[in-house]
Amino acid sequence: MRADDTPLIRLEDYRPSDWLIDTVDLDISLHPQKTRVRALLGLRPNPAGRPGAPLILDGDELSLSGLRLDGLLIDESAYSATAQGLTLHAPPHRRFTLTIDTQVDPSANTKLMGLYRSSRVYCTQCEADGFRRISYFLDRPDVMSVYTVRLEAAKIEAPVLLSNGNLVAAGEMAGGERHFAVWHDPHPKPAYLFALVGGALDHVRQDYVTADGRKVELAVHVEPGKAGRAGWAMDCLVRCMRWDERVFGRNYDLDVFNVVAVSDFNMGAMENKGLNIFNDKYVLADPQTATDGDYASIEAIIAHEYFHNWTGNRITCRDWFQLCLKEGLTVFRDQEFSADERSRPVKRIADVRTLRSTQFSEDAGPLAHPVRPRAYKEINNFYTPTVYEKGAEVIRMLKLLVGDDAFRAGMDLYFERCDGTAATIEEFLACFAETSGKDLTQFARWYEQAGTPTIVASGRYDAAARTYTLDLAQTTAPTPGQPDKQPVVLPVALGLVGKAGDLPLVTGSAAYAGDGVIVLDQPSLSVAFSDVDEPPIPSLLRGFSAPARLELDLADADLLRLFSADSDSFNRWQALQSVASRALVSAGRSPGGHNALIATAGELAEALAGFLRVQAPADPAFAAQVLRLPVPADIAREIGRDVDPDAIHAAHRSLAAEIGLRLRPHLMELRERLGTSAAYRPDAASAGRRALRNEALGLIALADPEAGAHLAEAQFAAADNLTDRLAALAAMTLVAGDAREALIARFGKTYAAEPLVLDKWLMAQALIAEPGTLDRVKGLMQHPAFSLGNPNRVRALIGGFAANLTQFNRPDGEGYAFVADMVVALDRTNPQVASRLLGSFKSWRMLEPARKALAEQKLAMVAQTPGLSRDVADIAERALA
Repeated sequence: MRADDTPLIRLEDYRPSDWLIDTVDLDISLHPQKTRVRALLGLRPNPAGRPGAPLILDGDELSLSGLRLDGLLIDESAYSATAQGLTLHAPPHRRFTLTIDTQVDPSANTKLMGLYRSSRVYCTQCEADGFRRISYFLDRPDVMSVYTVRLEAAKIEAPVLLSNGNLVAAGEMAGGERHFAVWHDPHPKPAYLFALVGGALDHVRQDYVTADGRKVELAVHVEPGKAGRAGWAMDCLVRCMRWDERVFGRNYDLDVFNVVAVSDFNMGAMENKGLNIFNDKYVLADPQTATDGDYASIEAIIAHEYFHNWTGNRITCRDWFQLCLKEGLTVFRDQEFSADERSRPVKRIADVRTLRSTQFSEDAGPLAHPVRPRAYKEINNFYTPTVYEKGAEVIRMLKLLVGDDAFRAGMDLYFERCDGTAATIEEFLACFAETSGKDLTQFARWYEQAGTPTIVASGRYDAAARTYTLDLAQTTAPTPGQPDKQPVVLPVALGLVGKAGDLPLVTGSAAYAGDGVIVLDQPSLSVAFSDVDEPPIPSLLRGFSAPARLELDLADADLLRLFSADSDSFNRWQALQSVASRALVSAGRSPGGHNALIATAGELAEALAGFLRVQAPADPAFAAQVLRLPVPADIAREIGRDVDPDAIHAAHRSLAAEIGLRLRPHLMELRERLGTSAAYRPDAASAGRRALRNEALGLIALADPEAGAHLAEAQFAAADNLTDRLAALAAMTLVAGDAREALIARFGKTYAAEPLVLDKWLMAQALIAEPGTLDRVKGLMQHPAFSLGNPNRVRALIGGFAANLTQFNRPDGEGYAFVADMVVALDRTNPQVASRLLGSFKSWRMLEPARKALAEQKLAMVAQTPGLSRDVADIAERALA
């Protein structure tokens, strides 16, 4: 389908379904190629719908094999059926049942939407609209039904049969070769939350008793032989269940909770009611096959999907325009959980790094859209950082504005008022307006207006009057379809830092909300602080209190003072980042500015030397974040136009190498002090020590390649865990030569039987910033471990290359050509993966003219390809608009 042929779905066109489905009874007989599905739907007219309307059910590549109304065959003239839908022209306008028979081929389903097979395991993915690939249905989130599901399969092929809800019956079929299981979910849910799993699976089990006394059987199901790697996921599940009871007062509501890991999955995981299905990379973990980052990701994603039980399942979204209501809110919840379980400052820094690198760049390009889009052609293309990460930041601002008590009361009211419904953002915000007494009308603009606001700040100190006046102004650049922007509500957490630390904040300004927060909700305002005894340095957006860019013209000396004296950990980190970023932006724009870059390296190294000596041992995880420079993609975004990726990369490498050279004695001493004699543990403190050692290794490798290579080889040989081995490989990729190739080969051989580890090996090579990387990637596509049919392999190798700033943006355009060709090839089998890969072109307009023209040419080639999927056509059209 061409993009121009795809209808535009608009928020303002929403109307309730004409029909409701109260009950769904599914009878599914699993077979690799010929799975039979019988759906018995209990329908009734919707009082809010159109009287006399036909019943129009959604389908996607379906074939109807039987249709009955109240148990009787329907005359063919009474309905029409195509692969894309089923219409009953004149249904009875009363309660009635409709029995629909379809047949699907799970083995041929390469789109991984609907029912498919992954490593001989039957599984489903129905969000956003995959259920229509199983049976004709009202496949929309505001149609909520009670499901009873009977599954049948060959015992030898699928000894485990799982679906949503509680198991109510199970047994063998006549002859003993097949068996069945019946599952009932008493909680009404939309079709996108339906799930089934059938296959030969190992598991770990644990009993759990909720705060209100319900006994729950927890299970994590994995491929045979991998149960030993499921323990961490189970541990995370228990901890997040207890946390949700304590922090949000939410208890689990079924007798069982199942998690299943599969190897072929388009997403990270899916929150199907009582049966969460995961990409196996977010479940399986042991020290030899998972890094510290993997352990942290598993913790966060297990929590995220579990938290959806209330924010997404018990309360779902009325339509897909409200997607952020479940995703942004649940990201906020999983971020808070991880912050409580680990280091809150370090977690905040990591989340902001992700936000800036993914969402800020989305806001700055042709794919920018509001947190709640007003229109879409393909909803799968709006599972974006704007909906997830920026959506979470909006919730964080809401909590800061209304206060902790009113926020908790608002969440309690939301759970009480909207339980069992498909809700809207307006209904959500109304709860907090009621508990806080605040007018949130202007705050709601965060959901409607795209773009990243810029806060311009400046200050004046009057020594005679002992006052400091802070001037703030906000602007938001035009984005596609939104040329004019209105002021948003920006909570600016701040402090005034003197020689000995924070100064008292004394002001009578109406904009001051107390607790160190100014509310900037106008184009500009000034706030005067009195009783200020010395010229202060403003510390603004503490804790990154709003998802905005800050322009504050502080000298490097002032920023370095903030680094040493600010009471806010986030802004201490940010101060050093700002010094480095300023130098890298300058050098990236004018490659001749080498001397200025070296001078900045000296300033940073001096500040870091004292920090590493005195403070780093107390919080190694924070120190690791401090040592890490802004990434080149962030520098490109700050430059904004006429970007030369090679100049940015050269500047970044030079600055890091110079800092590493100046700090080398401190870094070597630090590595010795943080030695790894203890057995591996995945806890936050141990992970922080490894992170700091490995950041030091990377800087040493850039400063002294020979010494770095020696250290990397030694670390790889001595390591008892994947974290340190992968860090050794990453450091070695910075050093061209035979030693690097030998370690790459050794790593590949060591983990030849571990696909998830080989993904990291593939990505490490795809990210090498050298002209030979494109040929290397093409060669790796022939490796036995690589498959275009597995989303994880594609994301690792081809997605890794697309994230390689210099090689994707090669001056000859070959990087664009390769990725564009891969998008077209993947679109034939898995449009979702293809469209996400095409998203790597989202920043093409900021490139220098020659690269920009080459990127546009390849985008146009994709857009003009005959027979494009709706997913890819939509991204191409928006990217070129």
